[in-house]
Amino acid sequence: MDELMDLSSRKTNVNSLQNNTLDELPAHVMRPSYDRKKMSPGIVHIGVGNFHRAHLAWYVHRLMQQGHALDWAIIGAGVREHDSVMREKLLGQDCLTTLIELDPLGAQATEVTGAMLDFLPVAPDNKPLIQTMADPRIRIVTTTITEGGYYLDPVTNGLDITHADIIHDAENPDCPRTAFGAIVAALRLRRDSGIGPFTGLSCDNLQANGTILRQSVVGLARLSDHYLADWIDSHCSFPNSMVDCIVPATGPAELQRARSLGIDDAAPVTHENFRQWVIEDTFCAGRPDWTLVGAEFSDHVHQYEARKIRVLNGGHQVLANAAEILGVDNISDAMAHPLIHAMFRKVLTEEIIPHVDPLPDSPVIEYLDLIDRRFANDSIIDTVRRVAFDGSARHVGFILPTIRDALKSGQSIEGLALIEALWARMCLGTRENGSQIAANDPIWETLTIKAADAQQNPSVWLEMQQIYGDLSQHARFADAFGRWLLCIYQNGVEATIRIYTEQN
Repeated sequence: MDELMDLSSRKTNVNSLQNNTLDELPAHVMRPSYDRKKMSPGIVHIGVGNFHRAHLAWYVHRLMQQGHALDWAIIGAGVREHDSVMREKLLGQDCLTTLIELDPLGAQATEVTGAMLDFLPVAPDNKPLIQTMADPRIRIVTTTITEGGYYLDPVTNGLDITHADIIHDAENPDCPRTAFGAIVAALRLRRDSGIGPFTGLSCDNLQANGTILRQSVVGLARLSDHYLADWIDSHCSFPNSMVDCIVPATGPAELQRARSLGIDDAAPVTHENFRQWVIEDTFCAGRPDWTLVGAEFSDHVHQYEARKIRVLNGGHQVLANAAEILGVDNISDAMAHPLIHAMFRKVLTEEIIPHVDPLPDSPVIEYLDLIDRRFANDSIIDTVRRVAFDGSARHVGFILPTIRDALKSGQSIEGLALIEALWARMCLGTRENGSQIAANDPIWETLTIKAADAQQNPSVWLEMQQIYGDLSQHARFADAFGRWLLCIYQNGVEATIRIYTEQN
């Protein structure tokens, strides 16, 4: 709040963000040097949020700044009604975005990016999206639809063909409601007209994200047209990729920060001073040369993915639930909390890193030290609430695979069981000071009911098969989870963390 008041007190001329006002922006603001009228589309991106605009869209923009890739402009799209809100904001400013890079020393760099050309109307039958993806100029379709958006069966990790949305799209392939149904419909049009395939590129935090995207698209197609499914599987490419940049949500402080810099942006983006993108080089219809702006093409994406997902994304979950229960607002504040940080280091060092393969000349402990510094960056106001959001998907993707590996190898799962117990306690919906935790998961109501029942019978929590699968049958994990959950309720979060961190 003090920061917001300080920013609002500054006297700065504020310029609306549009094509015809770019020259009026303050001199310190970098802006497109290319002629945006000469751009033509090459990419459709589904799920236009802050991360996309700070990551993929930035890489395309930076190529354009070098005079390349003007035929790879991005058309934004969404398949949910709430995507219309972002569409309205971005179309009102010619699809320009202000990026504000914040480093731990307090410096900031401001850049207006312009790689997005348009944002499609959001329609129940997804017709605008389907028709645009069927355009021969489109050669890549990218996605950031969150880890929970891929309709994964928690037991098999395959496509959940029992989900109502998947059933609908299989029965109504011409008016799908999911992103995957729209992709299938567009690829049918491309095949039938002889246009040919495109590349599907996931930019979500999923290990083997390209493989999972292929599974979702091909699996859905096979439910209604196995010939089309075979064509997609044979002709389209779905490279795996690892994406990394911490990008907080935008709130009043971020809006005011942009205004204090002289820019009236309805949806500015703040981000850390770190980016990484590692991609398999399998693009069936061509691609921009992202290596010119720092991306890396590699045959070892799975190792980068595993390290990032388990250490960074898993590390976020290690922090977030304890912090939420204790009323800690931001990730940097959680890192500054002695007990939470001690737990973070112990769990990551002793129970997560042993299951991460090192990359050449890059010890995993050094990567953990990098993540430690990035999380502690107090210039980035990354809220605990954002990081804790959708735990029912994030724990499944970021924590449980390590628990399974540890159970197989006979290694410790004490700290990981504590993390799951903290999540169960957080889902009770109250902090230790008695304040309410607002709904923060697509299945929040189910989680709060289970959390309440688990106060007396911890095993109830692990019976959620859609999350834990058969983990409840592993006595070593179930016993440790139960002990830690009862300890939390009997002694409180801080005392429980102290007990864990003082163990040998």
